[in-house]
Amino acid sequence: MAHGAHGTHGHGHTNQNAHDHHSKDHDWGTMAEALEQRASVYAPQYTQIFEDLRGSLLKRTPKRIIDAGSGPGILTCRLAEAFPEAEAIAVDAAPALLERAEERARSKGLDGRVRTHLAELPDGLSDLGQADLVWLGQSLHHMGDQQAALSRLADSLTPGGMLVLLEGGLSTRFLPRDFGFGRPGLESRIEVVRDGWFNEMRDSLHGAKRETEDWPALLAAAGLRPAATRSYLIDLPAPPSPDARAHIADTLERSRSMLGEHLDAEDLAALDRLVDPDDELSVHRRDDVFVLGAQTVHFAVK
Repeated sequence: MAHGAHGTHGHGHTNQNAHDHHSKDHDWGTMAEALEQRASVYAPQYTQIFEDLRGSLLKRTPKRIIDAGSGPGILTCRLAEAFPEAEAIAVDAAPALLERAEERARSKGLDGRVRTHLAELPDGLSDLGQADLVWLGQSLHHMGDQQAALSRLADSLTPGGMLVLLEGGLSTRFLPRDFGFGRPGLESRIEVVRDGWFNEMRDSLHGAKRETEDWPALLAAAGLRPAATRSYLIDLPAPPSPDARAHIADTLERSRSMLGEHLDAEDLAALDRLVDPDDELSVHRRDDVFVLGAQTVHFAVK
């Protein structure tokens, strides 16, 4: 995640930090709800990826899928729906999120084909055996040694199997450059702060190693053959749907909570107005907000 899409707007996880859920302070219910909301908003983007997998990228229909870093199993279930002949396994280190994955699978009638596996990544995959498709959605950058992790994940693939790596792209934007108060360009300044937060997060990981983020080269070094790299647009123009508006407000509120101490007083005041539901010019009320970003996906075959 650029990394370009590694910040609070770009990831497939809330804050966007759903795979960094080892803290005991997390409110799992709130996190799961935010992830579910985001998955609804970004559904067209994932649909495009699934269509490409089914249409031209996969040379055989997968019988077994591993969603590595699944969170509450939103995409695990979508993968099971996209590939109705496959068993899909949600792998995560948070029991509470895996419980949500099990509930979701039951509610969708997928519990016969979707199961969960409690494990830290990547070593916790050892007991699972191999899969035809490994989905790694914005979770690799939460592993200290990314090259070693990719090599371990490659071991989890059957010969001819595919790893789908979602990393990189463009951070999602929600606001006009000048939205009528404060200094224009607020989101650009938030992104700078977010980049600093991301670097600190990476440095703090156990066994962290700095890698040039040439993802196809890293995949090749893991023994895989890069098959394609494609970027998928999410483009939801103004005015936003209720779900998109709620996601925009939630993401900006999380930016305020996570990064606010690093913003200057004028930017902080503008952000406070944007998330205040009683302000007529907040994102809760204005019709010029949107969702626009891009997720880069790297496909590699064993």
